[in-house]
Amino acid sequence: MEVPRQPIVEIKNLNKTYRRGSQVISVLNDITFDIEEGEFLALMGPSGSGKTTLLNLIAGIDKPDSGSVRVGEVEITSLSETELARWRASHVGFIFQFYNLIPVLTAFENVELPLLLTGLSRRERREHVETALYAVNLSDRMDHYPSQLSGGQQQRVAIARAVVADPTILVADEPTGDLDRVSAREILDLMERLVHELGKTIIMVTHDPRAAEKAHMVRNLDKGVLNNVLS
Repeated sequence: MEVPRQPIVEIKNLNKTYRRGSQVISVLNDITFDIEEGEFLALMGPSGSGKTTLLNLIAGIDKPDSGSVRVGEVEITSLSETELARWRASHVGFIFQFYNLIPVLTAFENVELPLLLTGLSRRERREHVETALYAVNLSDRMDHYPSQLSGGQQQRVAIARAVVADPTILVADEPTGDLDRVSAREILDLMERLVHELGKTIIMVTHDPRAAEKAHMVRNLDKGVLNNVLS
């Protein structure tokens, strides 16, 4: 008998609005769902539907007007800004559309950045970075600068940086949006391997149906409402 996996993310009655002058704009409306540990979830929907806002709330970048987000054992909506920053550094790996690599740092140094906030020794940091770069098949490019790498290779460096501290969750905002079709497929295959081989939990915002096909679960947002689930 298969033992059911426990939710790693629990979202309850989440609401978020923004002010534009005197106008109040509702972005998310009473969102409730769980994400299981080891799940690859795709969030889809038209522009302005609230996908990135929801991702930012799960990652602790933003706070809701009401409702709760629990990641692991931590109710992140109750944390202060300082506590959130410390929590994000240990528990969230970020993968962005435009890589966000620092041009004057090598691939090795870019991946090492999150570890500089930890108590790891230089030797321990090197071991972690080399392991992460090996996992994304870039061991032979660790001394290269971003300008010496293709777009797909830069995104793989960004993924290595995201996983190097062994975070609880990975959040990816349009991770293939700036890549050609071949590079996009390689990145999606890599993300799939992170889930199947390393047990990572990935929450990905995407407009691309081909990217969503890699996910275990697709949830659709429309005008701030979670209105269907596709698996």
